[in-house]
Amino acid sequence: MIERTVAPQLWEAFSRYPVVGVVGPRQSGKSTLARAVFPGLPLINLEGLDEREYALRDPKGFLARFPNGVVLDEIQRTPDLPSYIQVLVDERRRPGQFVLTGSQNFVLMERVSQSLAGRIALFRLLPFSVAELAGAGSTGAPLFEVLFHGFYPRIHDRQLAPTQWLESYLETYIQRDVRTLRNIGDLSSFTRFLRLCAGRAANLLNLSSLAGDCGTSVGTAKAWLSVLEASFIIFLLPPHFESFNKRLIKAPKLHFVDVGLLAFLLGIRSPAELEIHARRGDLFENFVAAELLKAKYHTAVSGDLYFWRDKSGHEIDLLMEAGPRRIPIEVKSGQTVQPEFFRNLDYWRRISGAVERGHLVYAGNDRQERSEHTVHPWTELAAPAQLLA
Repeated sequence: MIERTVAPQLWEAFSRYPVVGVVGPRQSGKSTLARAVFPGLPLINLEGLDEREYALRDPKGFLARFPNGVVLDEIQRTPDLPSYIQVLVDERRRPGQFVLTGSQNFVLMERVSQSLAGRIALFRLLPFSVAELAGAGSTGAPLFEVLFHGFYPRIHDRQLAPTQWLESYLETYIQRDVRTLRNIGDLSSFTRFLRLCAGRAANLLNLSSLAGDCGTSVGTAKAWLSVLEASFIIFLLPPHFESFNKRLIKAPKLHFVDVGLLAFLLGIRSPAELEIHARRGDLFENFVAAELLKAKYHTAVSGDLYFWRDKSGHEIDLLMEAGPRRIPIEVKSGQTVQPEFFRNLDYWRRISGAVERGHLVYAGNDRQERSEHTVHPWTELAAPAQLLA
């Protein structure tokens, strides 16, 4: 098993809070992680019909079976259970009672905010990171092979062909999670919408254009985006708010949580095809953004992630805000560093008056220290804290 970097934080939180929650996409390794971190607790999968019916029909009797703690997998399948858990943890008044996992972010968060606020430490588990694969000695593959395979654990644990597995994953996701989160009658339209989102990855979100291309209303497109966010298929990167007397873009950027799934949705069927694909730059930028998001959720790397762009088209691909620090990061898919790669970094540092060095992440293999910027090879994403030091 590949060790997850969030594991020590889970164990620490379990010693302090009565409830620990882990949310993330299906097949991100939540159940495997729970078994590894809490081997002494029984694990009940609420996808199972018998256990789910018991929990729905008699929640008090169901929970009474576990006086010494339990892992409840896919808790969103029993949406009223957190309210009964609240009563129990308030009565027992001790840490380390329940571990809850869920695949639907908004559903679980809504229930948590209503009933378990102040009683739960909540974590997000995304697919493997470059850092986790490096720690297990599973790196060393060329960049475009890494991007093509993506980071869902089962592909790596079982050495599966990504195209076949992702096709099955996508079909299961649409038939199962989409119907659970929202009553979508025309699943073929939703599938087309998902592919249109892939065509806009690493770009500004234009809801009107997206809805028009899909042949649906803006309201429906917005609702479908919420479904994709809730199930951890996409994330929206917000624009940074500081204008420096410049008019700013206010729309978020659309990114996919897993770059392998993004490549699959774009119709890419081999690493060689990805390397010469017209969207290679967007795929690489999406990859870097997702890795920094994983660093935020899985490790002690703190800070909020944004992008910055003004109406003139000057853009910083990623801007990490950590306390008073604002760390600008430019992303380029070329393997040779060119002078124009630093143009936006120079512009942003000049108008912001920043003393922070600029950071360039590129598809090459050499680290370079320039007078005002640091050039990072993509492999340094295996140590994101060092990358942003």
